[in-house]
Amino acid sequence: MDGSVSVITNPSVNVRLTTTISSFEVKRRFDRGISIAELKGKLEMVVGAPASSMDLELFSTSDTLLQKLDNDNALLGSYPVDDDCRIHVIDRSGGQLGEFTDVTKVEKYVMADEDYEKLTDSARSFMKKQSFGRYNEEDMARKKAESIAREEEHRVAAEAISVGSRCQVRVPGQPVKVGTVMFVGTTDFKSGYWVGVKYDEPLGKNDGSCEGKRYFECGKNYGAFVRPLSVTVGDFPEEDYGLDEM
Repeated sequence: MDGSVSVITNPSVNVRLTTTISSFEVKRRFDRGISIAELKGKLEMVVGAPASSMDLELFSTSDTLLQKLDNDNALLGSYPVDDDCRIHVIDRSGGQLGEFTDVTKVEKYVMADEDYEKLTDSARSFMKKQSFGRYNEEDMARKKAESIAREEEHRVAAEAISVGSRCQVRVPGQPVKVGTVMFVGTTDFKSGYWVGVKYDEPLGKNDGSCEGKRYFECGKNYGAFVRPLSVTVGDFPEEDYGLDEM
């Protein structure tokens, strides 16, 4: 051995690609032995810009501009390009950022409902044949009857609840809360009957108002609206939370 050291350079390099006509960054592997002209040809299919209208800039792994790749006859490997460097493609053909990703610019075809109804291989046709979802008349009728019966239960429960009553609220998945009934009736924010409760602790979601309309007064996060069947009226005294002084 003569003590000499030989350096073997990886014949290919992994780079990040960005472009002026897209906000996306992609990764590609290129041979260091290709010319810049050949590189532009490969980039046509990646970024969607014509090779003849490309200007290329080389950035370091930390996104510091190193230099322009402006010699079409030079080899990619003749530039200081390393793995994870970034090549930025500037499109001079007039393409705009988002041109290929902005779907609002795409002309859309909207099929008339009567034409879609005639199709035999559509999702709607399949659902009808299989009696799925809203096309299952028996199941839909059953669900509607259950909904009406449930709403009637809420109405009856609401009639037995008086404003000013102490109450306990049990909502599935939440801790039991105690408070005072402040409102009973229908609301603008959702159909059906609701009970407005002022909790003894700030465990609520509002201050007695919802979607811009006030139904009762209470402190922030002390108020909540719950369905009547979740409310039990009774002798639930306000607890003493251990305060020694007032």
